[in-house]
Amino acid sequence: MKSRKPILLPEAVKILSEFGGNLKLARLRRKLSTQQFSERANVPRSTLWRIENGSPSVAIGTYIQVLFVLGLEKDILKVAADDTLGRKLQDAKLIVKNRVSKKNK
Repeated sequence: MKSRKPILLPEAVKILSEFGGNLKLARLRRKLSTQQFSERANVPRSTLWRIENGSPSVAIGTYIQVLFVLGLEKDILKVAADDTLGRKLQDAKLIVKNRVSKKNK
């Protein structure tokens, strides 16, 4: 089975690249070599390189494993925690039409 490479919008690529750069800076601040870090995260150095370059083909679980090694795993919980647009839509109580079941037709 051939794996598919995800197609991302340019803004998403930029964000992922910045995220990878932030992870690299966190690793360097902790004075961890790529060898040490890949061993602790239990990922090959080539995968670590792809993470630090913001590759979209790396599984989200691997990104989270890297966050655990850095002690930043709680940061993933901040994603969408303050969903301003979602809260506004919820507060507006927009009416959503109920779909009629095909069985009832």
